[in-house]
This record gives sequence, structure tokens and C-alpha cells, in this order.
Amino acid sequence: MNVGVNDDTAFALASGAGRAAIAVLRISGPLSASVLTALCGSLPLPRRAVVRALRDVDGELLDRAMVLWLPGPGSYTGEDSAELHLHAGHAVIDAVAATLSGLGLRPAEPGEFTRRAFLNGKLDLVEAEAVHDLVAAETDAQRRQALRQLEGALGELYRDWSDRLRLALARQEALIDF
Repeated sequence: MNVGVNDDTAFALASGAGRAAIAVLRISGPLSASVLTALCGSLPLPRRAVVRALRDVDGELLDRAMVLWLPGPGSYTGEDSAELHLHAGHAVIDAVAATLSGLGLRPAEPGEFTRRAFLNGKLDLVEAEAVHDLVAAETDAQRRQALRQLEGALGELYRDWSDRLRLALARQEALIDF
């Protein structure tokens, strides 16, 4: 449910910055469909990975990449989104990023896609914090704890406490009234 919180479109490298074969570049916002069409020539079917030639505005080949179209509200952020699974060379990533900037997108701030997911009602605050904890986890115990939090265990505990406090408050008010 996109509530119009973000009216711009951002992109970010979602994969690690070290040497790798594949780099995942995520796009989220209202221009996602038009930008993906500009890069690929047509919009792929939703949630279907396809290999496409990515071209800049002059038609120059940037890369052959796996592309995913993730329409909102069924995406992580709740907005129209896309993922580009690029070859991870710096020149490829830089060329695609420059093309995206030229098409009106801006680089996302750290954690921005999770913030958008929170603002669009896809995650509650505890779950959004769990995403950060999961990304920062260095031990198996930290990973397991963050996953429990992300799956709602802590939020459920907080809701139970809130319900109990609300009931206790109602009983106290009834005692005062009667």
C-alpha cells in the first residue's frame, strides 16, 4: 500500500561491495517501470527473472543482466521496484548507475529501502530494526535473534504487554468510577 510517502525513485547496490561475480542493484519508486523499460526495451512479467540487454539512452550496451520487475504493493518497499543482477565489475556498475542518474533517479541513502518499507506499512518499527540487526549480525546467535525479531516474536510480546496494560488500566478506571 503505497501511501505516497516517497514521490522520487532511488537506486542502490544491494549486494556487498567486495569482489564478486554478480552485483545486485535495487530500484524503488514511481519511475521504476519506465526506467526498466528504458534500460531493457520492455517490462518483464512481474516476479519473473529474465536475462536482458541493458542499454543507455544512446543505445549503447551496458551489460547483459538478469532483471526482475517487482510491482507495488507486493514488493519489499511496497512501491514499484526492480532489481538488476549485473556483472560486478566497477565499470559495469558505474555505467548503469550513471544511466540511472541520467534517467532521473538518485542514489538511495543507507537503509532507505527499509525506511520506505516501514513508512509504507510493510514492516513495523521492530521488524525494521531487525533488518538492521540481521545485516549487522556477526555471530550465529545474533543472526538467529534478528530473524526471530524479524518474524514478529518481539512485536508479538510487545502487543501482549500493551493488551495487558490496557486491560489493567480499564480495570483501574472501573474501580475509580464505581
